[in-house]
Amino acid sequence: MSNAEEMKSEEVLRVELEVFRREHRDLDEAITALVERGTSDQVTIRRLKKQKLALKDKITRIEDKLTPDIIA
Repeated sequence: MSNAEEMKSEEVLRVELEVFRREHRDLDEAITALVERGTSDQVTIRRLKKQKLALKDKITRIEDKLTPDIIA
């Protein structure tokens, strides 16, 4: 992979990372709002929490790709 391709890949990953972080925050706010309202829709809350967890996994994978390996 050339430097230009590698740079573009990194740039794309950084954009995806920001999008996923924003979606994660939005889900967190939605879950908090539902819980505070005392809604009894536990199925929706559980579904949103699963989506939030999946996003967290994606965020972690991208962060791992963007963080250079450091040999200790």
